[in-house]
Amino acid sequence: MDDVHVMGVDACPTGWVGVILGAGGVGGADAAVRLTELLERAPDATVIGIDMPLGLLETGRRRADAMAAEWIAPHRSRVFPVPPRPVWDQPDYQAANLRCREVTGAGLSRQTWGLAAKLRQANACREGGDRRLHEVHPEVSFAAMNGGRPVAASKKSWNGQAARRRLLADHGIVLPEELGAAGRVPPDDILDAAAAAWSARRIALRTAARLPDPPETTATGLPVAIWY
Repeated sequence: MDDVHVMGVDACPTGWVGVILGAGGVGGADAAVRLTELLERAPDATVIGIDMPLGLLETGRRRADAMAAEWIAPHRSRVFPVPPRPVWDQPDYQAANLRCREVTGAGLSRQTWGLAAKLRQANACREGGDRRLHEVHPEVSFAAMNGGRPVAASKKSWNGQAARRRLLADHGIVLPEELGAAGRVPPDDILDAAAAAWSARRIALRTAARLPDPPETTATGLPVAIWY
């Protein structure tokens, strides 16, 4: 394996979880309440893949989400369409849902609004200067590992978790039985963080692809794309 040091990050019920990859494979896992804390504890990671939308458009829907949904068809519902920035600027779900209808013509699910606090954390980190952060989507990453075929079984199921763990192992990411404090995180979040680390390693090695390519950009010029 090439000598790279990267981390994959996923949101979890207690905050955030990260899986670290080094030259020898999985270098460990970590968990923190706040994303800034997790990132500060990984100063050697040159690339960080994160399963959270990075880059909000001022109007319209992101092409990245539509393309990712097509990539994992027929499981399109695994990708949340990300509304534009004015929706996320609202103080609560009711206001956000109303604003979403005004600017997109469609409402906002409570599940998508549930991302608000962590989406703001992640975007604040990148907009604040941490350019190591790259958006990934684990289901897109797993499909890429699987020759372009999405994993049929849900990541919450036994079969789905076993299939995803096998794919990771086939690509040199063997998750240990013991992960310390991070091992208290739900298994699907660990698997998603590991898939994010797989994509981060590809970004570091310049073998990754992105949706779309070239990416859209935010009002401040930051790229809006999902890497895998």
